[in-house]
Amino acid sequence: MGHMAIAIDGPSGAGKSTLARMAAKELGYIYVDTGALYRTVGLYALRHGADVHDEQTVAALLPEIRVEMRYDGAGVQRMVLNGEDVSDLIRTPEVSMAASAVSALGPVRAFLLDTQRDMARRYDVIMDGRDIGTVVLPEAQVKIFLTASARERARRRWRELREKGMDVALEDVLRDVETRDKNDSGRALAPLRPAEDAVMCDTTELDLEASLELILDTVKKRQSHG
Repeated sequence: MGHMAIAIDGPSGAGKSTLARMAAKELGYIYVDTGALYRTVGLYALRHGADVHDEQTVAALLPEIRVEMRYDGAGVQRMVLNGEDVSDLIRTPEVSMAASAVSALGPVRAFLLDTQRDMARRYDVIMDGRDIGTVVLPEAQVKIFLTASARERARRRWRELREKGMDVALEDVLRDVETRDKNDSGRALAPLRPAEDAVMCDTTELDLEASLELILDTVKKRQSHG
């Protein structure tokens, strides 16, 4: 019996990482936050004053980057960049935007592909991102496309930011979400789209608990048919 892989894709702010983390805990799987990989590369590029939209400049930096995922005692993923734990540093809005830019570059996606596939070879994983079911793990036994309306996703993100003490306007967050949607779906490389065999999970009307139930049910159904 090989390892199980669950792919969760979907737009920015759909609750992928929160739900993937909770589901992984329930199932005893390892949660791989692929967005954190792109954020780590984005952080490195920013620190080196690189134009994050320029493929050649960013590609030239890649050989200097060593990205590792470690798991602390509580099973929480920590991102390590060239030996430095950057888990908290990669969560700023500036790094989010840099991550969005570098993730559109072919060399960056190719660079991180091996890291992601290697995790799936070694563990039972739940991996979330934009192209896990379509590109990274096309053989995943369960593929979920997690979505919610743009306004609802903006509201959730806004509440999160408010809780962290950031004073932001909901309309600004909504504008950010819509911009990222356009970038993610419109880009030529690995655009955001559901895999042919993905199960659509819309959480617009669901709270966290109901969303988690929906995901766990989907996994159970797939497992019993598989």
